[in-house]
Amino acid sequence: MEFQVSNKAKVWTTLLMIVGIVFTAIGVVLAIGHGHLGQQFMANFLANSFFFFAIGLSALFFLALQYATETGWYAAVKRVIEAIAGYLPVGIIFMLVALLTLSFMHGGHVYMWMDSDVMSNVKSPKYDELAAGKGAYLNLTFFWIRTVAYLAIYYIFWTGFKKRSRLQDENPGDAVKIHFTNYRKGAVFLVFFAVFSSSSAWDWIMSIDVHWFSTLFGWYIFAGAWCSAMVVMVLLVIYLKKLGYLPKVNESHIHDLGKWTFATSFLWSYLWFSQYMLIWYANIPEETTYYLMRIENYKAVYFGLFFINFAFPMLILMSRDAKRNAGILTFVGLVILTGHWLDVWVMVMGGSMGPLANIGFLEIGMGVLFLGLFIRVILVNLTKAPLTPKNHPFLEESLHHEI
Repeated sequence: MEFQVSNKAKVWTTLLMIVGIVFTAIGVVLAIGHGHLGQQFMANFLANSFFFFAIGLSALFFLALQYATETGWYAAVKRVIEAIAGYLPVGIIFMLVALLTLSFMHGGHVYMWMDSDVMSNVKSPKYDELAAGKGAYLNLTFFWIRTVAYLAIYYIFWTGFKKRSRLQDENPGDAVKIHFTNYRKGAVFLVFFAVFSSSSAWDWIMSIDVHWFSTLFGWYIFAGAWCSAMVVMVLLVIYLKKLGYLPKVNESHIHDLGKWTFATSFLWSYLWFSQYMLIWYANIPEETTYYLMRIENYKAVYFGLFFINFAFPMLILMSRDAKRNAGILTFVGLVILTGHWLDVWVMVMGGSMGPLANIGFLEIGMGVLFLGLFIRVILVNLTKAPLTPKNHPFLEESLHHEI
């Protein structure tokens, strides 16, 4: 069945983007007199660019994982996963714009290490000996070599999976051969992703707090992005079912997506607590400063995130029936997605603006603007191929999936 973006969906996504632009403009005007407009704007732009990019990337990871493990149940919802992963090229553009702009701004008070006075000019009052000690890794040349490598690899694998998915639809005689190619390519992608998902998190997010580091940080970022991607998958499947699409997708498919959401929420929570507990218990000043700043300035939000992203889904999604109920999954999913957006916002704004940050017109506006664009891109992606893939070797198994 071919999907068409309804006029109602077009109106709502357009309205979201217009509201986002208006709120962002109001926020910019209000921030002009504060003296840190550029810093606030770019920090928010980076946070939103990364959040939605990470969802697209995590969908690509999940697709590769299904290929590498030769999973059967997912075939009926494969196009949904591909549509979300299809945001990746747009996300790459926004990440490049954000990082290039900050590079030209010498970090824009977001990345302190991009300022040469901080890193190499020992006579400057800005010079930071601790930051300078990380200069072999944190320098613009090496940073951009890594960044281009990350984005190029992601894009290459995405285009490959997309091309082979269409070829499988058109060439039934080569379906099994294409499947095994995806199997091998999926396994190779997971190897790259295992390294790049952590190192890119260090480069793009952790380096904002240039004095601080955590060996769990890359996994923590990955868990939050993966959970957010699973929520988007659940919401998109429910939306399509409501419109009468995906007739072969049953409660068992939705249940499996709900289980993945439940499991990734626990993974994120485990890493949140592990990172916090180990650093807080060790009580090493250069490590605890990360938490002290956020607890002092964002206490309600910071600890509220743990309740939203752990206790909330745990209590509501524990039962089998809840993971099959569209209303419950939608409500919980929207709450979790908001919680993970706030998580990324706190990580970026806490390191770049500290106590000066707050959630106002600019923050809400930019988040809504990116959300509207994100939804529109995904819906358009769904129109580019049949919602049920053709000739997939495990399609028949997926269509009879019952648990």
